[in-house]
Amino acid sequence: MTAMNITHEIFGHTKEAQPVDIFTLSSPAGLTLKVCSYGATITELHTPDRKGDTADVTLGFAALGPYLGEHPSLGCVVGRVANRIANARFRLNKKDYQLYANNGGHSLHGGKVGLARRVWKSQQIKVNGVPAVEFTYHSPDMEEGYPGTVDFKAIYLMPDHHTIRLIMEARTDYPTPINLTNHAYFNFHGAGNGNILDHELTIHADHYTPVDASLIPTGEIRSVHGTPLDFTHPAVIGSRIADVPGGYDHNFVLRTGDDPLHPAARLIEPTSGRVMEVWTTQPGVQLYTGNFLNGKVTGIGGAYEKHGGLCLETQHFPNAVHHGHFPSIILHPGQHYHHIAEYRFPKPV
Repeated sequence: MTAMNITHEIFGHTKEAQPVDIFTLSSPAGLTLKVCSYGATITELHTPDRKGDTADVTLGFAALGPYLGEHPSLGCVVGRVANRIANARFRLNKKDYQLYANNGGHSLHGGKVGLARRVWKSQQIKVNGVPAVEFTYHSPDMEEGYPGTVDFKAIYLMPDHHTIRLIMEARTDYPTPINLTNHAYFNFHGAGNGNILDHELTIHADHYTPVDASLIPTGEIRSVHGTPLDFTHPAVIGSRIADVPGGYDHNFVLRTGDDPLHPAARLIEPTSGRVMEVWTTQPGVQLYTGNFLNGKVTGIGGAYEKHGGLCLETQHFPNAVHHGHFPSIILHPGQHYHHIAEYRFPKPV
Protein backbone atom coordinates (compact mmCIF):
# COMPACT_ATOMS: atom_id res chain seq x y z
CA MET A 1 0.00 0.00 0.00
CA THR A 2 1.16 3.54 -0.78
CA ALA A 3 1.31 6.29 1.84
CA MET A 4 -1.45 8.67 2.83
CA ASN A 5 -1.76 11.71 0.61
CA ILE A 6 -2.79 15.36 1.15
CA THR A 7 -3.86 17.84 -1.53
CA HIS A 8 -4.79 21.52 -1.20
CA GLU A 9 -7.18 23.88 -3.00
CA ILE A 10 -8.93 27.20 -2.40
CA PHE A 11 -12.49 26.43 -1.26
CA GLY A 12 -13.74 29.98 -1.74
CA HIS A 13 -13.67 33.44 -0.18
CA THR A 14 -15.62 35.03 2.66
CA LYS A 15 -17.61 38.24 2.21
CA GLU A 16 -14.51 40.04 3.49
CA ALA A 17 -12.49 38.40 0.67
CA GLN A 18 -10.58 36.09 3.02
CA PRO A 19 -9.49 32.94 1.20
CA VAL A 20 -10.60 29.64 2.69
CA ASP A 21 -8.43 26.57 2.16
CA ILE A 22 -9.65 23.02 1.75
CA PHE A 23 -7.47 19.93 2.14
CA THR A 24 -8.13 16.36 1.05
CA LEU A 25 -6.53 13.57 3.07
CA SER A 26 -6.75 10.13 1.49
CA SER A 27 -5.56 6.63 2.31
CA PRO A 28 -5.08 3.60 0.04
CA ALA A 29 -7.84 1.84 2.01
CA GLY A 30 -10.50 4.12 0.46
CA LEU A 31 -10.80 6.55 3.40
CA THR A 32 -11.00 10.17 2.21
CA LEU A 33 -11.40 13.23 4.42
CA LYS A 34 -11.96 16.84 3.34
CA VAL A 35 -11.38 19.63 5.86
CA CYS A 36 -11.56 23.39 5.37
CA SER A 37 -10.12 26.35 7.25
CA TYR A 38 -13.53 27.93 7.87
CA GLY A 39 -14.31 26.55 11.32
CA ALA A 40 -11.65 23.82 10.94
CA THR A 41 -14.57 21.94 9.41
CA ILE A 42 -14.98 18.38 8.14
CA THR A 43 -16.85 18.88 4.86
CA GLU A 44 -16.74 15.31 3.51
CA LEU A 45 -15.77 11.86 4.75
CA HIS A 46 -15.80 8.96 2.29
CA THR A 47 -15.47 5.36 3.43
CA PRO A 48 -16.16 2.01 1.73
CA ASP A 49 -18.98 -0.44 2.46
CA ARG A 50 -18.68 -4.22 2.53
CA LYS A 51 -18.74 -4.30 -1.31
CA GLY A 52 -15.93 -1.77 -1.53
CA ASP A 53 -18.22 1.02 -2.76
CA THR A 54 -17.47 4.37 -1.12
CA ALA A 55 -19.95 7.02 0.01
CA ASP A 56 -19.74 10.37 1.78
CA VAL A 57 -20.95 9.53 5.29
CA THR A 58 -20.93 12.97 6.94
CA LEU A 59 -23.31 15.87 6.31
CA GLY A 60 -21.74 18.88 4.63
CA PHE A 61 -21.65 21.26 1.68
CA ALA A 62 -19.74 21.03 -1.60
CA ALA A 63 -19.04 24.80 -1.64
CA LEU A 64 -18.13 27.46 0.92
CA GLY A 65 -21.24 29.62 0.46
CA PRO A 66 -23.68 27.57 2.58
CA TYR A 67 -21.19 27.44 5.46
CA LEU A 68 -21.28 31.24 5.58
CA GLY A 69 -25.07 31.13 6.13
CA GLU A 70 -27.18 29.47 8.79
CA HIS A 71 -26.54 25.77 9.36
CA PRO A 72 -26.47 23.44 12.40
CA SER A 73 -22.66 23.44 12.92
CA LEU A 74 -22.11 20.80 10.24
CA GLY A 75 -18.67 19.28 10.83
CA CYS A 76 -17.23 22.33 12.63
CA VAL A 77 -14.89 22.58 15.58
CA VAL A 78 -17.08 24.38 18.12
CA GLY A 79 -16.08 26.42 21.18
CA ARG A 80 -14.63 28.12 23.17
CA VAL A 81 -17.14 26.04 25.11
CA ALA A 82 -19.02 23.37 23.21
CA ASN A 83 -22.58 22.51 24.15
CA ARG A 84 -24.64 24.62 26.57
CA ILE A 85 -23.94 27.08 29.37
CA ALA A 86 -27.06 27.86 31.41
CA ASN A 87 -28.35 31.44 31.24
CA ALA A 88 -25.35 32.39 29.07
CA ARG A 89 -23.23 33.39 32.06
CA PHE A 90 -20.76 32.06 34.56
CA ARG A 91 -18.71 33.20 37.55
CA LEU A 92 -14.94 32.78 37.70
CA ASN A 93 -12.47 34.21 40.21
CA LYS A 94 -15.24 36.25 41.87
CA LYS A 95 -16.18 37.90 38.59
CA ASP A 96 -19.34 37.41 36.51
CA TYR A 97 -19.11 36.93 32.75
CA GLN A 98 -22.04 37.42 30.39
CA LEU A 99 -22.06 35.45 27.12
CA TYR A 100 -24.15 35.75 24.00
CA ALA A 101 -27.48 33.93 24.43
CA ASN A 102 -28.10 32.09 21.18
CA ASN A 103 -30.19 29.17 22.43
CA GLY A 104 -33.33 30.08 24.35
CA GLY A 105 -31.56 32.30 26.84
CA HIS A 106 -28.54 29.99 27.07
CA SER A 107 -25.19 29.97 25.27
CA LEU A 108 -24.60 27.14 22.79
CA HIS A 109 -21.34 26.09 21.09
CA GLY A 110 -19.40 29.26 21.87
CA GLY A 111 -21.99 31.95 21.18
CA LYS A 112 -22.93 34.08 18.20
CA VAL A 113 -19.81 33.39 16.12
CA GLY A 114 -17.68 31.08 18.24
CA LEU A 115 -14.86 29.17 16.59
CA ALA A 116 -17.08 27.56 13.96
CA ARG A 117 -17.48 30.78 11.95
CA ARG A 118 -13.88 31.97 11.96
CA VAL A 119 -11.27 31.55 9.26
CA TRP A 120 -8.42 29.62 10.84
CA LYS A 121 -4.86 29.80 9.52
CA SER A 122 -3.77 26.57 7.91
CA GLN A 123 -0.62 24.72 6.94
CA GLN A 124 0.55 21.22 6.17
CA ILE A 125 2.80 19.71 8.84
CA LYS A 126 4.01 16.31 10.02
CA VAL A 127 3.12 14.68 13.33
CA ASN A 128 5.62 11.95 14.23
CA GLY A 129 6.46 11.74 10.55
CA VAL A 130 2.81 11.48 9.43
CA PRO A 131 1.47 14.17 7.04
CA ALA A 132 -1.18 16.33 8.71
CA VAL A 133 -3.17 19.53 8.35
CA GLU A 134 -2.90 22.09 11.15
CA PHE A 135 -5.44 24.87 11.70
CA THR A 136 -4.71 27.67 14.20
CA TYR A 137 -6.85 30.49 15.55
CA HIS A 138 -5.86 33.37 17.88
CA SER A 139 -8.83 34.37 20.03
CA PRO A 140 -8.46 37.77 21.75
CA ASP A 141 -9.39 38.51 25.34
CA MET A 142 -13.17 38.83 25.87
CA GLU A 143 -14.08 37.47 22.44
CA GLU A 144 -17.68 36.22 22.80
CA GLY A 145 -17.49 37.36 26.45
CA TYR A 146 -14.81 34.88 27.51
CA PRO A 147 -11.76 36.11 29.44
CA GLY A 148 -8.19 35.46 28.33
CA THR A 149 -6.32 35.45 25.07
CA VAL A 150 -6.36 31.88 23.75
CA ASP A 151 -4.43 30.19 20.96
CA PHE A 152 -6.25 27.22 19.46
CA LYS A 153 -5.05 24.38 17.24
CA ALA A 154 -6.95 21.68 15.39
CA ILE A 155 -4.83 19.03 13.67
CA TYR A 156 -6.20 16.37 11.32
CA LEU A 157 -4.20 13.33 10.26
CA MET A 158 -4.49 9.66 9.37
CA PRO A 159 -2.13 7.76 11.67
CA ASP A 160 -2.99 4.58 9.75
CA HIS A 161 -5.02 3.67 6.67
CA HIS A 162 -8.27 3.22 8.61
CA THR A 163 -8.16 6.01 11.22
CA ILE A 164 -8.79 9.75 11.36
CA ARG A 165 -7.28 11.53 14.34
CA LEU A 166 -8.30 15.03 15.40
CA ILE A 167 -6.08 16.76 17.96
CA MET A 168 -7.53 19.91 19.56
CA GLU A 169 -5.27 22.12 21.64
CA ALA A 170 -5.48 25.42 23.52
CA ARG A 171 -3.27 27.65 25.65
CA THR A 172 -4.37 30.76 27.54
CA ASP A 173 -2.85 33.75 29.34
CA TYR A 174 -5.72 34.00 31.86
CA PRO A 175 -8.05 31.43 33.49
CA THR A 176 -10.93 30.66 31.14
CA PRO A 177 -13.33 27.78 30.37
CA ILE A 178 -12.40 25.61 27.37
CA ASN A 179 -14.35 22.63 26.03
CA LEU A 180 -13.89 21.88 22.34
CA THR A 181 -15.49 19.25 20.14
CA ASN A 182 -16.10 18.43 16.51
CA HIS A 183 -19.74 18.56 15.43
CA ALA A 184 -19.72 16.08 12.52
CA TYR A 185 -23.03 14.41 11.64
CA PHE A 186 -22.70 10.79 10.48
CA ASN A 187 -25.04 8.78 8.27
CA PHE A 188 -23.61 5.49 7.04
CA HIS A 189 -26.22 5.20 4.29
CA GLY A 190 -24.56 8.28 2.81
CA ALA A 191 -25.22 11.98 3.31
CA GLY A 192 -28.80 12.90 2.44
CA ASN A 193 -29.82 9.26 2.06
CA GLY A 194 -32.47 8.49 4.67
CA ASN A 195 -32.06 8.59 8.43
CA ILE A 196 -29.92 6.97 11.10
CA LEU A 197 -32.68 5.23 13.07
CA ASP A 198 -31.55 1.78 11.88
CA HIS A 199 -27.92 2.34 12.94
CA GLU A 200 -26.75 0.14 15.81
CA LEU A 201 -24.92 1.97 18.59
CA THR A 202 -22.79 1.03 21.57
CA ILE A 203 -21.65 3.68 24.06
CA HIS A 204 -19.03 2.78 26.67
CA ALA A 205 -20.82 4.51 29.53
CA ASP A 206 -22.80 3.34 32.55
CA HIS A 207 -24.00 6.84 33.48
CA TYR A 208 -25.29 10.00 31.83
CA THR A 209 -26.07 13.57 32.87
CA PRO A 210 -29.86 14.19 32.83
CA VAL A 211 -31.14 17.46 31.36
CA ASP A 212 -34.08 19.79 31.97
CA ALA A 213 -36.61 20.95 29.37
CA SER A 214 -33.99 23.37 27.93
CA LEU A 215 -31.45 20.53 27.52
CA ILE A 216 -29.33 21.94 30.34
CA PRO A 217 -27.72 19.29 32.59
CA THR A 218 -29.24 19.38 36.06
CA GLY A 219 -26.01 18.33 37.77
CA GLU A 220 -27.19 14.81 38.49
CA ILE A 221 -25.20 11.81 37.29
CA ARG A 222 -27.63 8.94 36.74
CA SER A 223 -27.29 5.29 35.72
CA VAL A 224 -28.30 4.42 32.16
CA HIS A 225 -29.36 0.92 33.14
CA GLY A 226 -33.06 0.27 32.65
CA THR A 227 -33.51 3.48 30.64
CA PRO A 228 -33.76 4.26 26.89
CA LEU A 229 -30.23 5.66 27.22
CA ASP A 230 -28.69 2.26 27.91
CA PHE A 231 -26.26 1.61 25.04
CA THR A 232 -23.91 -0.52 27.11
CA HIS A 233 -24.82 -3.31 24.68
CA PRO A 234 -25.50 -2.70 20.97
CA ALA A 235 -28.95 -1.20 20.40
CA VAL A 236 -30.75 0.11 17.33
CA ILE A 237 -31.13 3.87 17.73
CA GLY A 238 -34.74 3.94 16.54
CA SER A 239 -35.87 1.13 18.84
CA ARG A 240 -36.33 3.43 21.87
CA ILE A 241 -36.02 6.97 20.56
CA ALA A 242 -39.79 7.50 20.89
CA ASP A 243 -39.33 7.06 24.66
CA VAL A 244 -36.91 10.01 24.79
CA PRO A 245 -38.77 13.35 24.54
CA GLY A 246 -37.37 15.22 21.56
CA GLY A 247 -34.86 12.50 20.72
CA TYR A 248 -31.35 11.84 22.01
CA ASP A 249 -29.31 14.92 22.94
CA HIS A 250 -27.48 13.69 26.04
CA ASN A 251 -24.00 13.57 27.50
CA PHE A 252 -22.69 10.16 28.55
CA VAL A 253 -20.12 9.65 31.31
CA LEU A 254 -17.49 7.44 29.73
CA ARG A 255 -15.63 4.63 31.43
CA THR A 256 -12.02 5.75 31.68
CA GLY A 257 -8.95 3.76 32.62
CA ASP A 258 -5.20 4.16 32.90
CA ASP A 259 -4.77 4.89 29.19
CA PRO A 260 -5.74 8.50 28.40
CA LEU A 261 -7.20 7.35 25.06
CA HIS A 262 -10.28 5.21 25.68
CA PRO A 263 -13.25 3.93 23.65
CA ALA A 264 -16.35 6.12 23.55
CA ALA A 265 -18.71 4.51 21.03
CA ARG A 266 -19.12 2.00 18.21
CA LEU A 267 -21.56 2.59 15.34
CA ILE A 268 -22.70 0.01 12.76
CA GLU A 269 -25.08 0.36 9.81
CA PRO A 270 -26.31 -3.13 8.88
CA THR A 271 -27.13 -2.58 5.19
CA SER A 272 -23.73 -1.26 4.15
CA GLY A 273 -21.78 -2.98 6.91
CA ARG A 274 -19.94 0.26 7.70
CA VAL A 275 -18.43 0.42 11.18
CA MET A 276 -16.94 3.33 13.13
CA GLU A 277 -15.29 3.32 16.53
CA VAL A 278 -14.86 6.61 18.39
CA TRP A 279 -11.98 6.91 20.85
CA THR A 280 -11.13 9.95 22.97
CA THR A 281 -9.15 11.41 25.85
CA GLN A 282 -12.27 13.22 27.14
CA PRO A 283 -14.60 12.13 29.98
CA GLY A 284 -17.83 12.46 28.00
CA VAL A 285 -19.52 12.01 24.65
CA GLN A 286 -22.70 13.71 23.47
CA LEU A 287 -25.13 11.63 21.43
CA TYR A 288 -27.25 13.93 19.27
CA THR A 289 -29.62 12.34 16.74
CA GLY A 290 -30.27 15.32 14.46
CA ASN A 291 -33.57 16.14 16.16
CA PHE A 292 -33.63 19.71 14.86
CA LEU A 293 -32.83 18.85 11.24
CA ASN A 294 -35.99 19.58 9.24
CA GLY A 295 -35.16 19.42 5.54
CA LYS A 296 -34.49 23.15 5.21
CA VAL A 297 -30.74 22.58 4.88
CA THR A 298 -29.69 20.98 1.60
CA GLY A 299 -26.14 19.75 1.29
CA ILE A 300 -24.19 17.00 -0.39
CA GLY A 301 -26.64 14.18 -1.18
CA GLY A 302 -29.82 16.26 -0.81
CA ALA A 303 -32.00 17.72 1.94
CA TYR A 304 -31.09 16.86 5.52
CA GLU A 305 -34.28 15.64 7.18
CA LYS A 306 -34.96 14.97 10.86
CA HIS A 307 -32.61 12.25 12.17
CA GLY A 308 -30.68 12.51 8.89
CA GLY A 309 -27.42 12.31 10.81
CA LEU A 310 -26.10 11.72 14.31
CA CYS A 311 -23.27 13.33 16.26
CA LEU A 312 -20.90 11.66 18.71
CA GLU A 313 -19.24 14.70 20.23
CA THR A 314 -16.29 13.91 22.51
CA GLN A 315 -16.23 16.50 25.27
CA HIS A 316 -16.21 17.54 28.91
CA PHE A 317 -19.68 17.67 30.45
CA PRO A 318 -22.05 20.45 29.34
CA ASN A 319 -22.71 23.29 31.79
CA ALA A 320 -19.66 22.23 33.81
CA VAL A 321 -19.03 25.85 34.85
CA HIS A 322 -22.14 25.60 37.08
CA HIS A 323 -21.45 22.17 38.61
CA GLY A 324 -18.32 21.89 40.72
CA HIS A 325 -18.50 18.08 40.90
CA PHE A 326 -18.23 17.80 37.10
CA PRO A 327 -14.67 17.57 35.72
CA SER A 328 -13.39 21.14 35.52
CA ILE A 329 -13.13 22.88 32.15
CA ILE A 330 -11.12 25.85 33.48
CA LEU A 331 -7.81 26.20 31.65
CA HIS A 332 -5.09 28.13 33.49
CA PRO A 333 -1.96 29.86 32.18
CA GLY A 334 0.85 27.33 31.80
CA GLN A 335 -1.58 24.47 31.26
CA HIS A 336 -2.09 22.75 27.91
CA TYR A 337 -5.57 21.74 26.76
CA HIS A 338 -4.97 18.59 24.70
CA HIS A 339 -7.95 16.66 23.34
CA ILE A 340 -7.77 13.70 20.97
CA ALA A 341 -10.76 12.33 19.08
CA GLU A 342 -10.18 9.30 16.86
CA TYR A 343 -12.59 7.90 14.30
CA ARG A 344 -11.56 4.36 13.42
CA PHE A 345 -13.11 2.51 10.47
CA PRO A 346 -12.54 -1.25 10.78
CA LYS A 347 -13.31 -3.63 7.96
CA PRO A 348 -17.07 -3.54 7.19
CA VAL A 349 -19.08 -6.37 8.70
